[in-house]
Amino acid sequence: MKLPYAENHKIKMVESIKRSTRTEREKWIKEANFNLFNLRSDQVYIDLLTDSGTGAMSNKQWSEMMLGDESYAGASSYYKMKNAIKEILEFEYFLPTHQGRAAENVLFSVLVKEGDLVPGNSHFDTTKGHIEFRKARAIDCTIDEAFDTTIEHPFKGNVDLNKLEEVYKNNPIEKIPMVIVTVTCNSSGGQPVSMQNLKEVYQLSKKYGIKVIFDSARFAENAYFIKVREKGYENKSIKEIVKEMFSYADAMTMSSKKDAIVNMGGFIGLRDKELFRKASMFNIMFEGYITYGGMSGRDMNALAQGLYEGTEFDFLDSRIKQVEFLGDRLKSFGIPVLVPTGGHAIFVDAKKFFNNIPKEQYIAQTLAIELYIESGVRAVEIGTLMADRDPVTRENRYPELELLRMAIPRRVYTNNHMDYVAVALANVYERRNKISTGFKIIKEAQILRHFTVELERV
Repeated sequence: MKLPYAENHKIKMVESIKRSTRTEREKWIKEANFNLFNLRSDQVYIDLLTDSGTGAMSNKQWSEMMLGDESYAGASSYYKMKNAIKEILEFEYFLPTHQGRAAENVLFSVLVKEGDLVPGNSHFDTTKGHIEFRKARAIDCTIDEAFDTTIEHPFKGNVDLNKLEEVYKNNPIEKIPMVIVTVTCNSSGGQPVSMQNLKEVYQLSKKYGIKVIFDSARFAENAYFIKVREKGYENKSIKEIVKEMFSYADAMTMSSKKDAIVNMGGFIGLRDKELFRKASMFNIMFEGYITYGGMSGRDMNALAQGLYEGTEFDFLDSRIKQVEFLGDRLKSFGIPVLVPTGGHAIFVDAKKFFNNIPKEQYIAQTLAIELYIESGVRAVEIGTLMADRDPVTRENRYPELELLRMAIPRRVYTNNHMDYVAVALANVYERRNKISTGFKIIKEAQILRHFTVELERV
């Protein structure tokens, strides 16, 4: 008999969480203007809003925190982080930042200007926000299979090479500063990109003289899927796969709050010394001096250690199998889940869950609210709210995928928690036909509105 998987860690410290009543949750979500970001953490029972910065650090990471060097310039913690990045990712130059969107802000300040086009595979919200803030345009070149939640394709994060070459052929090359490849691709369901696709994107982009940038928040999860799904990599270690992946990138941004398992931190990895020099100026302006970049020494130490731990197969296997466990439980209830299961989250197809709510009434957000009221579980909408308005017409953009994302923090919850989440969503699914209306916006920001939007029931 095959042994089942078990977590590759044991628990040393616990944190109490409090259940609430349905009456309390109905009151709290209304006071939060039906925006789950506005809820207090003590009003949430199981928090699946994001896996960003919400993981549990290891005893070795906590030990490194005590060794942090808080010198303003040239701290030993900077060099510890530099060595880890060089060893694992093989980037010669790097700039620390306080998180991933800060890394984007610094790098895009050098590369992106008004009128530019930035192709990629389903850019994430902050990536698209930084592009559009600079009056440039993000172009989605993801393969078509990514937009059908029922297709079992092993690498739904792949870039469609024909779509990408059409962008290169039909536009002035000087207007295309880079292509962004997100590994794994969060907006299309936490889906991985194959090694073959990474190589082909790099070769095609080099043919046209275009830089290849990786959005690398979940690069280790991507490497795991290459190992278990792509022929020829089954006997390679995660670290070997990671090195080959990044050989097909000119630069990278990373929110280290995911696969480096820290609560705060990020960085930019670069190969080109001149690009490093230009980005350094913006790093100093926006983040801090180039050897701390908005991070404390203790956080840099924890990040360096987290890069080593996060690229171990046993850790990734345990982490991703917990995500798979939740997906399997939901599928057993008939709930329409995006397949195959992604690396960091389960994505529910909200259009198939609620087929009687108009798209103008924010279907996935309605599902997120109903799940919270049912159970105290906080998830997040990846759909029309997050898609924002068209920057020119100011009309709502309706993406092909309208998803509820349940992002699972690393090393935080047990499978009993996952079972609770599954049954809670099943309860909402049982009464789905009684829910026929959603929400309308009463207040929103010009860009990245989903973080602060205020809603009311239709």
